[in-house]
Amino acid sequence: MTRTLRLAFILDPLDALKAYKDSSIAMMRAAAARGHEVWTLQRGALTWRDGEVLARALPIRLHHDQWGQTRSIDTGSMGSDPVDLRWYAPAGSEQVVSLAAFDAVLMRQDPPFDFEYVTATWLLEDAVQAGARVFNNPRAIRDHSEKLAITEFTQFMATSLVARDAVDIQAFIEELGDVILKPLDGMGGSQIFRVRKDDPNRNVIIETLTQEGGRTIMAQRYLPQIAEGDKRVLLIGGEVVPFALARIPQAGETRGNLAAGGRGVAMPLTPREREIADYLAPILWARGLLIVGLDLIGGHLTEINVTSPTCMVEIAAQQGFDVAGLVIDKLEQACT
Repeated sequence: MTRTLRLAFILDPLDALKAYKDSSIAMMRAAAARGHEVWTLQRGALTWRDGEVLARALPIRLHHDQWGQTRSIDTGSMGSDPVDLRWYAPAGSEQVVSLAAFDAVLMRQDPPFDFEYVTATWLLEDAVQAGARVFNNPRAIRDHSEKLAITEFTQFMATSLVARDAVDIQAFIEELGDVILKPLDGMGGSQIFRVRKDDPNRNVIIETLTQEGGRTIMAQRYLPQIAEGDKRVLLIGGEVVPFALARIPQAGETRGNLAAGGRGVAMPLTPREREIADYLAPILWARGLLIVGLDLIGGHLTEINVTSPTCMVEIAAQQGFDVAGLVIDKLEQACT
């Protein structure tokens, strides 16, 4: 029998999490169901003192309802939205704990990947050097820009450009005729533009995204297969989840991101998606990346997400594959 593990999750504020869809909560529930201790902390609670990384951490109990107790509330002009009812309760008082005292620490803080996020990876790297197990590995998080990491695997990419000079970006648009422009630090579909060669707003879009040439962006050939979904493929401890979540754009929308109104449909991987995932899974796991979310459109790799990949709940609900349970399986293996 696996021994009881003491697990810490670095999260956004607990009351802001939505249990009906949150992958981190699904993982915590899976851990608690096996009898493991679950602790939570926020990134701002990390401190360093005399060679030790500490944090104020709260032990919690998870409610047993797998998908979260929800009800609908009226949000005025925004319509109705499910709101979670007490998905957790404190299991004790908040304590200052060394990260090395946990069997594993999971970094699940959402972007933006700003200087504070980078600082957290430095602190977590110090904790690793002091004996803590941190997933995803903080150095690997820092070294894998979620947009730029794909440039290591050009054989799976669509035609792309990374640049900040408008001359280079304009030439790329002229050459391909229909492209996607996006910042390197965005999330949830934020600031993603489809720009055609004859777009009258082309110049101002480039000026805005590059901040008048002061910020590097990525341009990619537009892939019409986006109509079939921007696929999220999950890699868990080097193992490929056999189902992807296709995030299908609303009519008239380019972005499939759920945060941008996309509809999530879980489906088996295509042979091409499986080929890409099988190739990347052992490479990324060897770097300490326990949970990875590959984004693919039309069999092309568009992003490698390593900060806090999601879509576990949707895949489990629609296909019955327990992704969160697989995460705990891998943690149990890594901690024994």
